[in-house]
Amino acid sequence: MKRRAALAAGAIAVATVMTGCAFGGGGAANTAAPAEGKVTLTFQSLAFQDSTIAATKDIVDSWNKDNPDITVKLQQGSWDNVHDQLVTQFQGGTAPDIIHDESADIMGFANQGYLADLTKYLSDDVKKDVSKDVWSTVTAQDGSIVAAPTLMQSYVVFANADAFKTAGVEVPAGDKLSWDDFQAVSKKLTAGGKFGVGWGLKSPTATVMNLALGFDGKFFTNKGDTSTIKVGDAELQVPKRINEMAYTDGSLDPVSLTQSGTDVLPGFFDGTYAMYVGGNYVAQQITESAPSGFNWVVLPPLAGSAGTTQAANPQTMSVAAESKHIPQAAKFIDYFMKASNQAKLAEGDWLIPASSSARDQVAKDTKGQNGWEAMLKSGESLSAAPFQAATNYPQWKDQFATPALQQYLANSISLDDLKKQLTDGWASVGG
Repeated sequence: MKRRAALAAGAIAVATVMTGCAFGGGGAANTAAPAEGKVTLTFQSLAFQDSTIAATKDIVDSWNKDNPDITVKLQQGSWDNVHDQLVTQFQGGTAPDIIHDESADIMGFANQGYLADLTKYLSDDVKKDVSKDVWSTVTAQDGSIVAAPTLMQSYVVFANADAFKTAGVEVPAGDKLSWDDFQAVSKKLTAGGKFGVGWGLKSPTATVMNLALGFDGKFFTNKGDTSTIKVGDAELQVPKRINEMAYTDGSLDPVSLTQSGTDVLPGFFDGTYAMYVGGNYVAQQITESAPSGFNWVVLPPLAGSAGTTQAANPQTMSVAAESKHIPQAAKFIDYFMKASNQAKLAEGDWLIPASSSARDQVAKDTKGQNGWEAMLKSGESLSAAPFQAATNYPQWKDQFATPALQQYLANSISLDDLKKQLTDGWASVGG
């Protein structure tokens, strides 16, 4: 999921006093606005897979049927340009009432006052159903909750079980798969023009930042609104190992590193790659696009020296501070967070719900099949990451981190060059 340029400096001041009746939907009552007749809310959704678009529409239609005085109208947005679009919308006063995004992108907006505080509007049931660590990813510096966390992604290893069988290699099992074992298995699977791994890393930053946590690679230290970067051995473990697999032992196809994940999938299907690494949402594309009889599994979570930790960077639902109907928009978000709704969305996108009851529902609905057991397992170690609180992260990611990592993964710069570009780039965006 991709975002772009830095939000311009400056903030808006929003002062809104809201009183009235309570929300429904379970849990303790929360303040809502007085009745003001029928209102219409705009909801900019980023759902892009057909199944999730349909699930989102079903939820909105159900809401509209039960709440005739608060109509929600869907607008389609795109992950490819959501950051730039929101910059323009906020500055122009045209932001939708309800905003779909992700936690790593919204905090800059939140800290500048563009997102409403949802703390008093979300029901106790919703608050209790999500871990404190995940809530921390949507909590601004002043302690306000600026979004409800919905679905989460982890990076997993998909395996062509038949390719393993043909190569006489046992499919890894257990609670985790160490990077050392992953690299060793990849070597065993590489022969006769076949590679152990295909890995679409055309946009590598999010993958590296997430998996680095498994080596305790944090990149940033945050204090107030200041973030300091540190690029040491822990932070460089993931790109270093990927580079070694591609150019030292030759078990990872270097061509795949320049491609998108979708571009690499055909090679996974035809046996060119025995393993494929990507976001767990790719499982939906595999089920839709794989040839008949394709036998695939999800391997245990990748583990570094610090375990299987990855960043909890949930998709989010926020309300624009400039909205004239903040309580009503927040009420819809509270409804959107119902376990049955989140499970429906998760199963459509093959993502991990932030709420525990929704995860239980997904496990029940899927019976753990088609990789769901391993994917839900990977969600247990998702944790808040420092980069999510670094205000200028989106700008640094696009202007410096992504180009530097692309060069390193093309073997055109050294590890020291990579470190310097990442460090100097953060200084350039003002930390």
